[in-house]
Amino acid sequence: MNLSKDLYNKEKLEQKPTRDGYGHGLVELGKKNPNIVVLGADLTGSTRCDWFEKEFPDRFIQIGIAEQNMMGVAVGLALSGKIPFASTYSVFCPGRNWDQIRVSVAYNKANVKFTGAHAGISVGPDGATHQGLEDIAITRCLPNLTVLAPCDMIETKKATIAAGEMEGPVYLRFAREATPIFTTEKTPFQISKAEVFREGKDVSIIACGPTVYEALLAANDLEKEGISVEVVNNHTIKPIDEKTIIETAKKTGAVVTAEDHQVMGGMGSAVVEVLSKNHPVPVEMIGVQDRFGESGQTDELMKEFGLVAENIKEAVKKVIKRKA
Repeated sequence: MNLSKDLYNKEKLEQKPTRDGYGHGLVELGKKNPNIVVLGADLTGSTRCDWFEKEFPDRFIQIGIAEQNMMGVAVGLALSGKIPFASTYSVFCPGRNWDQIRVSVAYNKANVKFTGAHAGISVGPDGATHQGLEDIAITRCLPNLTVLAPCDMIETKKATIAAGEMEGPVYLRFAREATPIFTTEKTPFQISKAEVFREGKDVSIIACGPTVYEALLAANDLEKEGISVEVVNNHTIKPIDEKTIIETAKKTGAVVTAEDHQVMGGMGSAVVEVLSKNHPVPVEMIGVQDRFGESGQTDELMKEFGLVAENIKEAVKKVIKRKA
């Protein structure tokens, strides 16, 4: 699958925030296409869109702390033939400006790309008000909208470029803290195509975002215990890859989903919807269990909220016991 040769040696893997991939992707897109424009909502450094601003100052618009207005400006630019990327935190976009996303962007099929940076529990000390744990739920329910949650910095760059090259509205979700870079430039990435990162026969883990790496660590440990685990990187939440999800469920007969998001309405819910209609199997869901976030260091919070490899391993053992 063209993953890093040091995949299971976390200490040897380079770690960078997935938001860095967004910044690099914007600059690459800007060099290719003069119609790419970027909008910021006062958080240009945090979202890395200041890298685009430095390269293309005439194609960067600072809106300020006005996320609803930002989406209105983005739609106007899109309907005028530009390809706008609207950039801020996930609690503000899609959190604060959901109405503008629903009516102005999705309903119009406007070619707007918007980001939810600092998504998930990884915001750490900023606490519950800034930890976007509901953004997948409120975006994947909107018609015409593509929803992406890439797993590391390199894949975030690929997702950003792919979003800019496709027609139609896209929501791109990424985290704040540095996480292991375990994919490579040769790792396949295609919107709406989930990738099997590790083959297995006893159980499937379907994950997105930073939890993909935790799933791989769990699978590697479980192999030593005689449990063969298949790991699927489900980076596109919508349109979801039903074919791959059904195939892996038929192959293993049990599924664990893993995400840094509320389990209700998130990626796991989308997977369960696919399986319940096509191939029902036992499922366990790793994610935030109907609670708000807390302040703390990212590693502490990942453990507190049950989002690390140890928790995934427990879920795997539990779901295997439920297999018919």
